[in-house]
Amino acid sequence: MAESPLLEKHRENWGSRTGFVLAAIGSAVGLGNLWGFPYKVYDHGGGAFLIPYLFAMLVIGIPLLILEFSLGHMTQRAAPDAYRGINRKTEPIGWWGILLGFVIITYYPVILAWCGNFLVFCIQGIFNGGKLPWMPDGNESSVESVGKFFDYKFLNQWTPEEIAAGAKPYSLGGVAWPIVASLVAVWVAMYLCIFRGVKFVSKVVLWTVPLPWIMLLILTVRGLTLPGASQGLNFFLEPKWAKLADPDTWSWAFGQMFFSMSLAFGVMITYASFLHRKSDINNNAAIIGLADIGTSFMAGIAVFATLGAMAFVGQQAGSPVGVEEVAKGGPGLAFVAFPYALAQLPYAAWFGAIFFIALLTLGIDSAFSITESVLTSIVDKTGWKRGRTLVGLSVVGFGIGLFYCSRGGINWLGAIDEFINQPWSGIVLLGLLEAVVVGWAYRIGRLREHANERSDWKLGVWWDWLIRYVGPISLSTLFAWSVLDKITVEGGLLYGDAGQIEPTKLVGLLIAIAAPLLAVIFSCIRSPGADTHAQHIGQEHMGRGWGVAGGLMVASALGLIVVSVWMIVAHGPITDVERWPRITAFGLTMPELVLLPALGVIDALIAVIIGGAVVHRAETTDHRPSGLARMSGGLGVLSMGMACGVILYILTVAPPPTPVATIAPALDDAAPAAADVADQAAQLAAEASQAAAPEGMSTVSYIVLAGMLTLLVVGLGWCFYRALRAGAAAKAEPQEPEI
Repeated sequence: MAESPLLEKHRENWGSRTGFVLAAIGSAVGLGNLWGFPYKVYDHGGGAFLIPYLFAMLVIGIPLLILEFSLGHMTQRAAPDAYRGINRKTEPIGWWGILLGFVIITYYPVILAWCGNFLVFCIQGIFNGGKLPWMPDGNESSVESVGKFFDYKFLNQWTPEEIAAGAKPYSLGGVAWPIVASLVAVWVAMYLCIFRGVKFVSKVVLWTVPLPWIMLLILTVRGLTLPGASQGLNFFLEPKWAKLADPDTWSWAFGQMFFSMSLAFGVMITYASFLHRKSDINNNAAIIGLADIGTSFMAGIAVFATLGAMAFVGQQAGSPVGVEEVAKGGPGLAFVAFPYALAQLPYAAWFGAIFFIALLTLGIDSAFSITESVLTSIVDKTGWKRGRTLVGLSVVGFGIGLFYCSRGGINWLGAIDEFINQPWSGIVLLGLLEAVVVGWAYRIGRLREHANERSDWKLGVWWDWLIRYVGPISLSTLFAWSVLDKITVEGGLLYGDAGQIEPTKLVGLLIAIAAPLLAVIFSCIRSPGADTHAQHIGQEHMGRGWGVAGGLMVASALGLIVVSVWMIVAHGPITDVERWPRITAFGLTMPELVLLPALGVIDALIAVIIGGAVVHRAETTDHRPSGLARMSGGLGVLSMGMACGVILYILTVAPPPTPVATIAPALDDAAPAAADVADQAAQLAAEASQAAAPEGMSTVSYIVLAGMLTLLVVGLGWCFYRALRAGAAAKAEPQEPEI
């Protein structure tokens, strides 16, 4: 395959392969690994959560990471211009990701600022005899006291009394000045990390990436050696198989993978654009993906081993606090649950400092990597000076971050972050479009050939199939399943518990809608360095007639999907026993309704077969497939996935309920038995709380633990073996002089 002309342009590159890999791992491994992953595993199925997570990572995440590396390396441009380089019409996808990345860096540094403040609290505690501000009565504290400290003293949120008096939780109010001071320090640190370019970044990450691993290792060893650690690990790893029927489990798994791997918002494309032209792509992507999995899993072990030890201490003291009572997600895990658990154990201030150093060093790499992608995209597009653009970007990011430092800031942060990470509005949707557009609007085999020419091991045609078929069908299935679940829940997307539209959710939705619109506008700006690969010019078109036939099948599939969705949505929540089992408009039962999207799957499959056959034949005979054939294939996989999502929703969210007439007598008969069971359960719980010996791990939990460790050891071992073998072979070959 001929070199892209863009590869011949002079562009700064990483100083070494190690620097690039560590920088990419630093971007992939962030706050979500240490607080997001452990809670999501626990709350969404335990060991069962690992099934959708590993599927997302191994079947979609790493292949998409290879795609982004190949795209960035081949074009030597940041995300917007990289997409423009393969097809002028696809540039908005690059800008869409960059805009979402910009939104993230307005609030991500605020969370790092919280970490900085808590690190200061812990350092002060080291010199104050272990006294921590969330431990009001000597060394005793409760989950409630830690939560109140974080919410009302540290963040200065509106109190329940103020809300009862008329204040709104989302009202801005004043700012918390200690957080503002810490936010200034975070932005200064981010500026210093990237202002001198990627060669300096490659030196920074030599310290900032290994350091959190060392901190995590210390926390893991310490947690595993504490009494009661096994019961915490059992909470973490015990599979709850029923959760696999919940779309939230799959949504959180895919969202965690995309956010943690920094996929779809331009970071990895930008980083790969600075790679030397002979740099490995495939093996680097596998190492980064497996390192991300390993870091997340080690963080879960460290966190839940410590929480288990905390629960054991409470059991011995006669005032047990269950792991489930403190295992809160998001900020709650990092700033309430873990500080509370540490407060019950010796050397709380010391290990608290280690924990927040790990959080800071994990997060700072991700933060400046996203900033770098936004910065490089602007510089590539406009030709502005890098230094001045970075200053302006930092000032704007800091200014917007002040809103999240206000009294209602955490409510805005949570709502906006939810829309960024939802599979139907944020980076997961963008990843779906990335796979479809690059897989069908471009000759995907060229990217595979480009990657294989430079990699320790080679991709096969299976990679094309993952990008074109498996990824889009899986993601569009999740998209439809999640959207239906959201819009049929009481309150829907924008309503809060009070049944009123919440301004924070409305603004989050508006941001999600504005991003693609602004992306189109930015794409209209002329780019001085972008170019279009023109290998297809002069090639003869083929497959137009077949494309028309495929388009008709896609239209039929979409029509069936729309009708089935309308029947579900128009008649309210279908889990309501008064509406079930018949939809009044057409007299169809829910099992009968499955036939509509099932026919849609068949029509979409025919369209995919037609489009795929035309595209494959064109690519193997040096023809240019017609746009209709490409559209037939791309829209076909989307339609097939959405139809599958509708079927999953019907089968999992709306099972046939017991007829209303038979419910009341059954409840009456069961009431005494239920009361006896409740009494017995309470007695057993009381006896368990007084037991000195902690509950151990179940057999299934041990199997999950062993399976994950085997995957990581074997996977990383194979990757490093291939890297060492390729390195030895390269040294044995005569070296070409550098130009």
